[in-house]
Amino acid sequence: MAFRKISFVSGEYYHIYNRGNSKQCIFRDKNDYVRFLGLLFACNSSNNFKIDNLNKKQSLLDSARGDQIVYIGAYCLMPNHFHILLTDTGEGNISKFMQKVITAYVMYYNKKYQRSGSLFEGKFKAEHASTDRYLKYLFSYIHLNPVKLIEPKWREIGIQNKLKVLKYLEQYQYSSYLDYFGVECQEKVIIDKDHFPDYFSIRKDFQKEIFEWLNFLR
Repeated sequence: MAFRKISFVSGEYYHIYNRGNSKQCIFRDKNDYVRFLGLLFACNSSNNFKIDNLNKKQSLLDSARGDQIVYIGAYCLMPNHFHILLTDTGEGNISKFMQKVITAYVMYYNKKYQRSGSLFEGKFKAEHASTDRYLKYLFSYIHLNPVKLIEPKWREIGIQNKLKVLKYLEQYQYSSYLDYFGVECQEKVIIDKDHFPDYFSIRKDFQKEIFEWLNFLR
């Protein structure tokens, strides 16, 4: 059994991520993405969440919840993995939150696709954002993940069409990019910017940061 070598400390920032077993797809259609996004909101609660309590027309993003147990600063869902940047509101809450989200999503996914067994590649992974520089970098790293869907080798050879990439990011619905880009959307309730450093107080600051990374060649 794999164990994480990291201890979560309240008030610190962490990059949480995981992918499907053998890199398998974990989001097959729009409804799968919508369900996971809804769970990021609904499971972030001190109360026990029961999806059966919602009526059929009610979105998970509209569900009532208690006090938040984590604060989410950024996220991105990709076809076979996810990224979440968050901070704890109390000792042990990160593990509690992730267990609630993963358990609820796996139950939904297995029932929908008539499968059984593990969906993800072991326990979720975590990295401590121990410096201000690394924490700021994570906002760009997480939000630029979708670029790989249209230009898989951009980090190695650079962006071939920056205008196309920027337009794609602005249309990608499964990350918090739009929240920082200044677009009003229902998913805005998932993140809580007030509990993270104010790196991007205005839209231009965020645009500048993204553009600089798109010009970066590794």
